[in-house]
Amino acid sequence: FFILPGYLDMSDPLGPAVTRNLCDKLYDKRKQGAQEVEVLVRELSANGDKERILRVVDYLIVNFSTSPNGNQRKGALIALAAVVIALGTDSHPLLTKLVPPVIRSFSDQDSRVRYYACESMHNISKVARTKIMPFFNEIFDGLFKLFSDTDRQKGALLLDRLMKDITAEAESFSVDSFVLLLKDRLYVGNPFA
Repeated sequence: FFILPGYLDMSDPLGPAVTRNLCDKLYDKRKQGAQEVEVLVRELSANGDKERILRVVDYLIVNFSTSPNGNQRKGALIALAAVVIALGTDSHPLLTKLVPPVIRSFSDQDSRVRYYACESMHNISKVARTKIMPFFNEIFDGLFKLFSDTDRQKGALLLDRLMKDITAEAESFSVDSFVLLLKDRLYVGNPFA
C-alpha cells in the first residue's frame, strides 16, 4: 500500500466497531465511540505514532464532520475533542486542524450539532487553555450567534465562562482586534448575518 505525499489516506484507521459507534443515533454509543478514539490516540501517542494520529484526525474531519448525517457530525465533534483530551498538551500543534471543523459546526443547521460543537469546543479549550487564543475571535463570533439560539444557550454559556477565564490568563489577547469584532456585532440585528 503506497501513499503519495500530499494525498490523504482515507482507509478507516478506527476500525468498524468504533466507526459504527460514532455514527450511532444513541448518545451513549457515540460517547463510547469517542472514548475508544481517546484510548486509541493515547496508545498511538505513547508509541510515538504521529502519522497514525494524523490519519485518525483526517479521517474524522473528512468522513464525519462534513457528513450529511447529523449523528455522524455529532460523533465527529466528540471524537475530535477526545483526540485533544488524549494528547493533552501534545495536541497544541494539531489545533489548527482540529478547531476549524468545530467552529464551522457552530453554524450547523441542526441545533443538536450546534450544542455538541459548544461542548466539544469547551473540552478542547479546557485542555488547550491559552493555546486556543489564535481562534478567539472566531469562537467569540460563534458564541455570539449561539446566544441567539435559545435551545443551545446553556452549552454556549459554559463555553463563554471558560473563554473568559482563558482570556484573563492569556498574555497574547488582542484587545484591538476584539473591539473591532465586538463593534461589528453590536449593530447586527440578525446574528447569523
